Amino acid sequence: MDKIRKIIFATLLALPSHGFSQDTIPLSKKDSWEKAASGNLQRKIAEQEFSASKAEYRQTNSVFLPTISASATAISTTNPLMAFGSKLNQEILTASDFNPALLNDPGETQNFATEFAILQPLINLDGLYGRQAARAKMQASELQVLRTTEHLELEVSKAFMQLQLAYKAIHVLEKAAATGEANLEMVSNYFRQGLLQKTDVLNARVRVNDIANQLQYAKSAVQNASDYLAFLMNEDTKGAIYKPTEELDTTITIETTSEQLPGQRKDIQAMERSSEAYQKMLQSAKMGFFPKLNAFGSYQLYDRSLFGTGANGYTAGLQLSWSLFDGYRTIGKTEKAKADLQRSEIELQQYKAQSQLELRKVNRQLKDAENKVSLSQLAFEQSQEAYRIRQNRFTQGLEKTTDLLASESQMIQKELEHLQAVFEYSLNKRYLQFLTK
Repeated sequence: MDKIRKIIFATLLALPSHGFSQDTIPLSKKDSWEKAASGNLQRKIAEQEFSASKAEYRQTNSVFLPTISASATAISTTNPLMAFGSKLNQEILTASDFNPALLNDPGETQNFATEFAILQPLINLDGLYGRQAARAKMQASELQVLRTTEHLELEVSKAFMQLQLAYKAIHVLEKAAATGEANLEMVSNYFRQGLLQKTDVLNARVRVNDIANQLQYAKSAVQNASDYLAFLMNEDTKGAIYKPTEELDTTITIETTSEQLPGQRKDIQAMERSSEAYQKMLQSAKMGFFPKLNAFGSYQLYDRSLFGTGANGYTAGLQLSWSLFDGYRTIGKTEKAKADLQRSEIELQQYKAQSQLELRKVNRQLKDAENKVSLSQLAFEQSQEAYRIRQNRFTQGLEKTTDLLASESQMIQKELEHLQAVFEYSLNKRYLQFLTK
């Protein structure tokens, strides 16, 4: 019996176990995907990561756009130089202010300055390459959102098929329970007629109990699959279960498979954009050795009162700055950027190799699944015929009770194996589509 349970619920063992609920919610595959697309938490996380990378890219507008600031400063000083300069800025100097005694020991002087400043980058090579790196990173995040959506679609499809499989298993086991009860009744009648022994009745009852136990596992599997679907859709069902409006598709079609990894896959493109971002970061680090050219300007207002406009002046100019030595900071930054680039290129190469390996593996699994579906269907049909023959012979007193029960158990096992084979085929087909999308 453990073997049967393992076959039925191999795909559901990873899900948490809960009781079977009486609240049933009809759910179609289309509705499950639409709800997951709008509510799934993992997809929302990916979208926020894209928003963050987009904001980082917008920060690099500072490479082209000016920085404008305003400030107000108030001072009170007896410093000779500051006092003289404050009066000079306020344009209130008189001849008496040049008295050496007042110059050397001025009284308390107050000055209020209002300044508007602008800094305009002109040539900033490291900033330009840093902007290109931020743009590549943003593109990688956008592609990751698309791939996350595709993976979510796969997970929803898989979870929905698990739910369909669980309901199919319940249907099979309910039929088995009815058959077991009928066999028990028939064996009990024969026992009362003195044609069978007590052990035959006990064996029939054990079989009925085993089916009831398996049926309870199947109902738990429905609850587990419902909980997982609710998690993917980010819905609080409060223990309710979903009932699929479509049955598990048992149609087998010959798939045209491809052994070649598609170059336009979103996850591969995202890693390529990420590698490109590291390439631009390396170039940005190298440009740190080159000079920067900025234009600057300011307009000042001076007065003895706050925000006064008694005197004014402006300053404008160009600044060429060149960091000749910064304690190996730029050199170390360049070396780190080079190592990050090489690591990203190796990771991309490894990911492509793993993806190619997985693609070949799934192609083989799909072919194996096609063969398994055909063989399991044949085995199920043969087990049905074998059970029918044994049941007829049993009613004629030509078969043992244990042989009848073993034949019935085999028939149920083969039907469940066929359902599992159909599920595996459908899942591999859907996974292959995901890998080649």
